[in-house]
Order: sequence, then C-alpha cells, then structure tokens
Amino acid sequence: MIVLIGSQKGGCGKSTTAVNICAELARNGRDVVLVDADRQCTAANWAMDRSGNEKLPTVHCVQKYENIRETLLDLDKRYEFVIVDAAGRDSRELRTGMTAANVLLVPFRPSQPDLDTLPNLQEIITQAKDLNPDLVVYGLITMAPTNPVVHEAEEAREYLQDYPEIQLLSAIIRDRKVYRDAMSEGLGVVEMDNPKAAEEVRELMREVFQW
Repeated sequence: MIVLIGSQKGGCGKSTTAVNICAELARNGRDVVLVDADRQCTAANWAMDRSGNEKLPTVHCVQKYENIRETLLDLDKRYEFVIVDAAGRDSRELRTGMTAANVLLVPFRPSQPDLDTLPNLQEIITQAKDLNPDLVVYGLITMAPTNPVVHEAEEAREYLQDYPEIQLLSAIIRDRKVYRDAMSEGLGVVEMDNPKAAEEVRELMREVFQW
C-alpha cells in the first residue's frame, strides 16, 4: 500500500504526519519503508536519528526525487507499506507520486493561506485520477489549536465541503510540543508519554488504514 503525504503549502506538518504513521506501523510489527521525496530531508533525518536507537522497531528509509513513480511501484512489491513525504509545493515528486499511490493524504492547517491552496490542488488531483482512477484522497487538519474556544478547525471543515475530491478525516492533529520533541529524537508520539497525541495518531490510522 502506497500512502503519499503531500500538499502545496509548506509548514503544515507533512513530514511530522509521515513519520508518525511510520512509527505506529513499525510499532505494530508492520513492514514499512519511508520515502523522503522532499529535498529538505526532514523525514530522512528523523529516520537516521531513529536508526541510532536499537531498541526501536525499524523504519527503513530511502530518498528519491523528481519522477518517483517507478521507485514507489517497486518498493510496493517489497514492503507492506510505502509512506511517502513529498515536497510542500506543486512539485514533480507530488505529481508523479499521485500516479502510483493508493492514498493521497493532504495535511493542512486550519488557516486561510492553507485553504487557499485547495482549488489548485483539487485540479492536480483531478488530472492525477485520469492516470490513477483508484486514488483515494483524504484531507487531514493539522496543527489545530488546542484551545477549545478557537473554532478554526470547524471553520476549515465547512470550507472543505466545497471540494468533493478531498474526503476530510475526523482525526485532527493538534499543535502540541510533543510532536516536535518526538521528531528530534527519531520517535513517534505513540512511543512517548502523551496519551492525547498518541490517540490523535491512532484515530488517523484507524481512518486511513481501517484498523
């Protein structure tokens, strides 16, 4: 199964989402490879930090840029799950990845600049589905305020109703310091002592992977 995590906006928690999915898959004994297709190498650096801790379940990692389609299809034959972190812009990696992926997961912050990228992204998704009609597309609200008084997440959910190509998940990833702490240690939040963050990731896994 190939899951491509991509958007047209940087800073939306794309790499954080990718590595936390990988950590939870590995923790459950699943065979997973992380493909870092973003030249910032955030995900690859996480995997390198993780590989230095022999107590952690293994997450294999490869880096691939430009046309990633054939690489993803090849890895899909060798691994149970292929999780791809694509650059946060309209990139060749994002477009070629969409032609191979089973699932496109679009993280976005509940802010107007992020929401403004959705019309163009929907157009790219439509083009990708001409080549990959079985592509399933999910939207994931990330970095949402933890303050219950702030209703940005609900407002973003209403906004996304105008984009039927993108199925909005019920899971919401909140803006929690533990995600940044885990990232710097090669961990997933499911491997740290923060039940709220861990449950956010598990809810995401249940929806995307039907666990």
